[in-house]
Amino acid sequence: MTVLADLSLWRSVDLPAWQRALEGYAAAITALPNAKLAGHDAWYRTELPSLVQARAPMHVTYDEMVRITEWKMARGVWRAPNLVLVRNNPPGAVEAATSDAAALLDVPAKALAAVSTLGGVGPATASAVLAVMAPERFPFFDEIVTEQVAPHVEGMGKIAWTAPYYRKYAAALVARADALANGWHATMVERALWAHGVNAGARV
Repeated sequence: MTVLADLSLWRSVDLPAWQRALEGYAAAITALPNAKLAGHDAWYRTELPSLVQARAPMHVTYDEMVRITEWKMARGVWRAPNLVLVRNNPPGAVEAATSDAAALLDVPAKALAAVSTLGGVGPATASAVLAVMAPERFPFFDEIVTEQVAPHVEGMGKIAWTAPYYRKYAAALVARADALANGWHATMVERALWAHGVNAGARV
């Protein structure tokens, strides 16, 4: 059994080690059993950000919100009732809530709250939306990552899927990206840690 708290990457400031972990992201995606994950992940990482960031105001469409949720569940735990709730949101509500969030990116708590007004959307799914808009400030809220980080960051404690806990998590990853410098941002730190954990045998 992989004990994520014992993995060494988070406690390292060795840039090559972090780069190797990030380069292992594709292998980690293929290591998971969900057949749809690779397609969802390529779309989420390489196509969606440019689409969203080109809009004025930035926002996510209904179809994109559904697919973001499917990506999040494919990479972690599939929760069908939550997906039903997300699909029940009116398209206009999705665009309004995510437009509101885009206008509040400088106030992270309010940006997260704006996306979380949607049905079926908690802090983790909201963070997946915000990571598309501002990856340097809003890393995706992930269990495999948190279990590597929380034991070594004072004040984090046991994982809680709440907005206050997410703010601690995001702050830790932003600080690590700042320490690594060299073009790193919080979402790169999240992906490196996630890949490091999965490639070490972790599953959720």
